[in-house]
Amino acid sequence: GTGQNGEFICVMSYQTGIKLTKAPSPNYDQRTLPLSLIVLHYTGMEDGPSALSRMRDPEAKVSAHYMLEENGEIYQLVDEDCRAWHAGVAHWAGIDNVNSASIGIEIVNGGHDYGLPDFPDVQINAVIALCKDIMTRHNLKAHQVVAHSDIAPGRKTDPGEKFPWAGLAAAGIGCWPENIAQDRRILFEAGARDRGISIAQSGLAHIGYGAQITGVLDAHTGAIITALQRRYRPDHIDGIIDMQTMSIITQLVDMAR
Repeated sequence: GTGQNGEFICVMSYQTGIKLTKAPSPNYDQRTLPLSLIVLHYTGMEDGPSALSRMRDPEAKVSAHYMLEENGEIYQLVDEDCRAWHAGVAHWAGIDNVNSASIGIEIVNGGHDYGLPDFPDVQINAVIALCKDIMTRHNLKAHQVVAHSDIAPGRKTDPGEKFPWAGLAAAGIGCWPENIAQDRRILFEAGARDRGISIAQSGLAHIGYGAQITGVLDAHTGAIITALQRRYRPDHIDGIIDMQTMSIITQLVDMAR
């Protein structure tokens, strides 16, 4: 908890073995599902203190389990056995109440509203250390670490296209396709109807995205393709299904088996 005057207390967590600063938030309730996900966010605010203050404000009704500052300092706002309020309206792997099934980690970064700054190495190293520890204690696999943009495509874009997912995957956190086809010839554009789109939608649903198998590259499918590209092909985000995007989907399906 906090000290007598409300100041933060720095502790070595008995849970994690990682140095934490306890900054309790009142914005939580009880889980109703087993823990099966870690969701990574950026704060999208001007600085860390502003984000921390907002997540501890009972009026805001938002929180996360952890917040990681740019200098690598880790704040714990909500105990892992409780449900923090970080995901909002979201869906992943058949789960609609993502908050109840996940640990939310907010990473201090101004995000798209503040020019999408780079993530400092010391901050990413702290993200890796915390995620590895959580995954070990809760027996989570690499594919059970997702982006906020994965679970809420079309609504959220964090942690954004500058987040180093490939580096995290090298440490066993999250998946990263290794042999992506270089061919970017377009297969299906917005509004197209084809059996191949059904195959892509089926693959996206298998990975965990909330895709519906309609055989049409509709707006919802386009938003999911955009989210997929933001994470796995950040240099070219267009929401269109091309050869390379299909290659990414195919590899991720294999990795999620």
